[in-house]
Amino acid sequence: MTTSATAVSVSSGEKAGRSGPPRFAKTVKMLPLAPAIGLMLVFLAGPILYCIYAAFTNMALTGTGAANVKFVGLDNFRKAFGSSAFTNSIWLTLVFTLVSAIIGQNTLGLGLSLLMRRSTKLVRNFVGTAVIGAWVLPEVVAAYLLSAFFNDDGTLNVILHKVGLPGQDWLYAAPIIAVSLANIWRGTAFSMLVYSAALSEVPKEIEESAEMDGASGGRRLLWVTLPMISRAIMTNLMLITLQTLSVFGLIYAMTRGGPGTKSQTLPLYMYEQAFSFSQIGYGTAIALVMLAIGAVFSLIYLRGLNSEAA
Repeated sequence: MTTSATAVSVSSGEKAGRSGPPRFAKTVKMLPLAPAIGLMLVFLAGPILYCIYAAFTNMALTGTGAANVKFVGLDNFRKAFGSSAFTNSIWLTLVFTLVSAIIGQNTLGLGLSLLMRRSTKLVRNFVGTAVIGAWVLPEVVAAYLLSAFFNDDGTLNVILHKVGLPGQDWLYAAPIIAVSLANIWRGTAFSMLVYSAALSEVPKEIEESAEMDGASGGRRLLWVTLPMISRAIMTNLMLITLQTLSVFGLIYAMTRGGPGTKSQTLPLYMYEQAFSFSQIGYGTAIALVMLAIGAVFSLIYLRGLNSEAA
């Protein structure tokens, strides 16, 4: 009886010994990451939680909201969705994202990557330098360059007049289209680089086999090349959509959201309410709405990525 009890205790001790050290070793390995985790909590999670708190208060830079912060529940969100300026900014944000990112940067980036794949080294170097040069320009510099291009006396109207077409002040007549084209010009390089990397992984033997089977260039692209880079397409769409939703400096430097509110996207409306009108609580509520819109787009793209993986 004593022998069996001793055996049981030894066996349990061995199991404890086996499970104990690995857990302790994992804990020790995690210790070097503790400062990084702490910094993430302080500088990433902390501001997000504080913004969520502020969105449900009357916090302001001046007045009673600055001296006496009170919890107001959903009042900021009710105020937002009851405001025509807010719904207009949502609509303009969606138009700006659709035109400049989903259609413009995505399509042009794919086209340029296909061009560079089949062109000579000289053409590749020229296109790559021109497109990436626009991308690395500071946002404010790019905005002023494009403002000069679309201005009433700008380069675009000079070209139109030379070919006999009427010009106009594009920043006044069609500001959301002007800033969308500016964002396409500045941001296409990212999509081009993503697609160039993806296309370099496509085996040329498969495309050559499709060509020998009689598939035209358009059919090869549609039924062979694009399906093979579908994950890169979804990843690129997700990244450029989230990036475009938060564009502020380019639009602010070109139009400041005007004339009136014709180019006032959500980031500009949020800035106006939070800092021009000092309504921090209301501004952060708008920021949370913008965060929710980005989350919806992300879920759609992630669902597409998961379906491709399956």
